[in-house]
Amino acid sequence: MKQRISEKFRTLFSEEGDFFASAGRINLIGEHTDYNGGFVFPGAIDKGMIAEIRLNGTGTVRAFALDLDEYCEFGMNEEDAPVQSWARYIFGVCREIIKRGGKISGFDTVFSGDVPLGAGMSSSAALESTFAFALDNLFALGIDKFELARIGQSTEHNYCGVKCGIMDQFASVFGKKGHLMRLDCRSMEFEYFPFDPAQHGYRLVLLNSLVKHELVGSPYNDRRASCERVAKVLGQEFLRGATMEQLEAVKDKISEEDYMRARYVIGEEKRVLDVCEALGKGDYETVGKRMYETHWGMSRDYEVSCEELDFLASLAEESGVTGSRIMGGGFGGCTINLVKEELYDGFIAKAKSAFAEKYGHEPIVIDVVISDGARKL
Repeated sequence: MKQRISEKFRTLFSEEGDFFASAGRINLIGEHTDYNGGFVFPGAIDKGMIAEIRLNGTGTVRAFALDLDEYCEFGMNEEDAPVQSWARYIFGVCREIIKRGGKISGFDTVFSGDVPLGAGMSSSAALESTFAFALDNLFALGIDKFELARIGQSTEHNYCGVKCGIMDQFASVFGKKGHLMRLDCRSMEFEYFPFDPAQHGYRLVLLNSLVKHELVGSPYNDRRASCERVAKVLGQEFLRGATMEQLEAVKDKISEEDYMRARYVIGEEKRVLDVCEALGKGDYETVGKRMYETHWGMSRDYEVSCEELDFLASLAEESGVTGSRIMGGGFGGCTINLVKEELYDGFIAKAKSAFAEKYGHEPIVIDVVISDGARKL
């Protein structure tokens, strides 16, 4: 990928630049908890974005998306916002840095990635983090890592139409090889947890349904609004810390839909803490049980699953897989599966054949390696 980027960069811009990269992410558990002030448990992966970047001494960004074979030029003022959605991520990062007082100017870039799009592995956060980290480095801005993550989050909010939480950008910036990270999305305190399933006889694998999710617009934002309404009734800023007893006490003051959304989130906060405790004991069976609880909570209470993902999770249960659930915002994408080594080959073969028989194509199998986040290459 780096060589392909380099060849295109020289063709377009004659000279050479510096290489920067950032990662997509998995999230073992803790879905839709980040914007509720709760806990998440992500890790960066060995798939992400790579960009070659060189300052060009003008006020213009000249960008080429290698995977889409598209070129775009834009300035750095608000009215210069590009039409192409991929270019808006780069433009948004520039604008958010400028809003924070960062002095930046034009640059040339070619970028490419190997994060499967629409699979819930945060290709957008990888793109934002790559450019936020790179511009901080190239212009010696001295922005701390949390602010780099917030720049990516603000880009999504203000330029891409998704009111996302902080988890994806956090994982992409802070990722550490061989570790998952428990992030408290209210206090922004975090802790690294060593994570090595192989040592305990397990493998972590994603099955991409190839159903492409679309988070922009109402499905995601509607659920966030539900949570905010319930938190307000409870007299809290977030659902974080609320109990099922408190929720039951206000059940008659909220809609059935809002009740279901809040029930899922309150349960998910406890599941994240349960999984952290279980991992500390090497108790992967409890980890797996909580993963299934998360899946069916997302499917029935949060209603962000789809038929194909429910099929894969049910198949995993029938096959004796330790844990399986939707990963990411939902509405398509992947399941994440915790599989005993001796069951792995049989499960993958069964998942491929049964899914293809029902839906006309096999799911894509993605082996996951926990890796480093944003960095200069």
